[in-house]
Amino acid sequence: MDSMPTAPSSTALIVAAPTRWWRKWWRGLSPTRQDRFAALAPLAAVLMFLAAIVAAFWYLRAEEAEREQEALRRDVEYAQQRVRLRLLERQEQLMRIARDISNQELERAEFVNRAEALISQYPELQAITWIDERRKIRASHAAPTLSSQQLRVAGELLKPGETADTYGLARDLQQPVYAQPAAAKGDASPLLQLQVPLNNQGKFAGVVLGEYSIDSLLRYGTPTEVLARYAVTLMDARNQVLAGTPLPPRNPATQLLPWTPKANEYEVPVSPVGNGLVLRAQAYRTSLGVVGSGLFWLVGTLSAMTAWMLIATWRHTRRRMQAQQALVAETNFRRAMENSILTGMRALDMEGRITYVNAALCQMTGWSEAELVGLKPPYPYWPKEDHESLHAKLRDELSGRSVTGGFQVRVQRKNGTLFDARLYVSPLIDAHGQQTGWMTSMTDITEPNRVRQQLTAAHERFTIVLESLDASVSVAPLGSEELLFANKLYRQWFGSQTAGHLQLVAQAGVLPVASNSGVDDEDGLMGLPTDPLTSARSENAEIYLPDLGKWLEVRSRYLNWVDGRLAQMVIATDITPRRLAEEQAERQAERAQSVSRLITMGEMASSVAHELNQPLTAINNYCSGMVSRIQSGQITEEALLSALQKTAHQAQRAGQIIQRIRAFVKKSEPNRTLADVHSMVSEAVELADIELRRHNVRLTHYIAARLPPVMADTILIEQVLVNLMKNGAESIQQAQRPPSGRSVELRVVPKQTEEGEVVEFSVQDTGKGLAPEVLERLFEAFFSTKQEGMGMGLNLCRSIVESHQGRMQAQNIYNGTEVVGCRFSFWLPLAKLADDTTNSVANEQTPRTIA
Repeated sequence: MDSMPTAPSSTALIVAAPTRWWRKWWRGLSPTRQDRFAALAPLAAVLMFLAAIVAAFWYLRAEEAEREQEALRRDVEYAQQRVRLRLLERQEQLMRIARDISNQELERAEFVNRAEALISQYPELQAITWIDERRKIRASHAAPTLSSQQLRVAGELLKPGETADTYGLARDLQQPVYAQPAAAKGDASPLLQLQVPLNNQGKFAGVVLGEYSIDSLLRYGTPTEVLARYAVTLMDARNQVLAGTPLPPRNPATQLLPWTPKANEYEVPVSPVGNGLVLRAQAYRTSLGVVGSGLFWLVGTLSAMTAWMLIATWRHTRRRMQAQQALVAETNFRRAMENSILTGMRALDMEGRITYVNAALCQMTGWSEAELVGLKPPYPYWPKEDHESLHAKLRDELSGRSVTGGFQVRVQRKNGTLFDARLYVSPLIDAHGQQTGWMTSMTDITEPNRVRQQLTAAHERFTIVLESLDASVSVAPLGSEELLFANKLYRQWFGSQTAGHLQLVAQAGVLPVASNSGVDDEDGLMGLPTDPLTSARSENAEIYLPDLGKWLEVRSRYLNWVDGRLAQMVIATDITPRRLAEEQAERQAERAQSVSRLITMGEMASSVAHELNQPLTAINNYCSGMVSRIQSGQITEEALLSALQKTAHQAQRAGQIIQRIRAFVKKSEPNRTLADVHSMVSEAVELADIELRRHNVRLTHYIAARLPPVMADTILIEQVLVNLMKNGAESIQQAQRPPSGRSVELRVVPKQTEEGEVVEFSVQDTGKGLAPEVLERLFEAFFSTKQEGMGMGLNLCRSIVESHQGRMQAQNIYNGTEVVGCRFSFWLPLAKLADDTTNSVANEQTPRTIA
């Protein structure tokens, strides 16, 4: 009997529908995507399994941590109750003491005894102090463990600021007040204070201060079973540990791991102290829990290994696909690169046939790839007139005799224009190491050739300019005898060697030397300044070369040569005509000085004649008197000898006056020697004194003691002094000063200036001074305030002083707003003695007045 077909159940229909959808979706994927999903599906399953294991562990670990936290909370609250009861017991005992004191039932001795008993019985109590309403300590007793800085002495006042706020709060509230004072430096442990107010018939009578050791309170107030299971600490409101030792913080890196438990801790404030004292407990980690389970690690390790193997398989498949894609991309990239470079590429086989050209070569020549590939020489881009030379180069190229640096050729474009190109040839080797031809690269060098020609022309112009200079120019590197550059004039003077350059550098004194300012300013390896020499200013010097018979002005500068070396450039200019002109000007100045002295003596002629008249008249009188007395026979031998001696003295005096005047006006070459300042000034004073007496002017001079000698021409300096003193006398004469106000003062003193130690000469008169417009032009040549003056005196004086490396100046002297005279001054530098043993001239001169 045939059975009837059964209808499909509803469950089968529910399962069949997603299956059909899954098959349809899977068949619609590409093979690549199917491979990817096939590799990732097992990996996803393993990762989901591992995630389930981790979630289960996490749930168990969280439940275990919650139980530990609940146990910790109960233990901490139990410990807090024990500490609270202990504080309330001590508070009650202190309140009984305060009540007895308020009822006047307790004296100081009894207070100390009861305090001692409490402190010895309860180790957390450290001190008990009785303080009256004036904050004066009536009595106090402390434990032996209390530091000396925390002891309180009876009779002393409570220190300012110490427990001041708590004392006032206890007085206002009339209730016990807890406080924690700031620990002083060096305290062994922090304290907790309890202030119980004293009430005497409704009035505040002070406080009983009890001080607890917070460490002892934790040690004896906390149950031992709690201390054994947890790290218990007491903290203040700022979370600073007051007693106990907290657990060190765990590594922050391990806290980020999901299976690492967090620190199990709980804290609660301790009443009746309040938030100022917090009890905190931290649980010790006694076991690893589920983390130490071998089953968990075994499952995790197997899951990780399975995931690693699946990932490795997937990565291997992916690398093969990537390698295939990279090969296609590399081929496309090389083709794009060959078509985008500006260098033309050409491949030849062993017979010279073109097998490959890139787009750049086609663009250069104008010929397409189809027109060039397969051709043999001559190629269409060869100019007809260069066929023979290009055939020879191609034969060298095919035979392997090509030039390493390439060679330059001319190339003809399809439109007939020519351009310059450089060809580089290299063998073409295939993948098996066999040479299949030659690869040639072509670069258009038309523009570089044009730039090179312009640079060559610019260099030629630069060389022509340097060769035509009327100065010698040479460049040489430092520390070497190589001559980098020399122009035509240098070669005419010194040849083509470095000797002339080194001679100029050495004789001009422009050698590079190390800085003396300090070690930090110089390079210890090179001995040169650390500052760049190329930024230094050029140095000038004037030298004379006997071999050339020329005076040269030498200028030097440091520069960086084209190869990076530090070099020195020396420019030498012929200044012989200028030096000859300067020497001629010096000779003219010397003649002007002689003429000025003659003019000065001409003006002083009458005074000189009057000065000579006195000794000549005395000689005549002595001779006439002796003749008369000899004729009459009335003279003795002693009287005759005395008269002859006086006659000889007067004759000697007249001769000295004539010799001094003759030496003053005598023309001679400047002769600078070590000059005695005292002798030089004395000679000038005697010469000028004649003129000053003629004008009825009094001369006063002062020379400082022990003046060192100066390097000077004595006659020229005497001329300056005589001229200045004579001008002062003439200024006084023009001002018509009374006899008491007609004086000229000469002072010679040492002075310190920026240039060093000098000797200053100053001539001060009592004339009418100089007008402002005269001061501006005082030292100009041919400028004079005298109607008969030539305007050469002061100009020559300043020239003489400056030739001695000195300075001259003039200034008016004021008495309020009135000009009462003028002062001329100049200074000369001290002589630079080579021998330090030379004794300085010591002349002491006191001020004297010459009428």
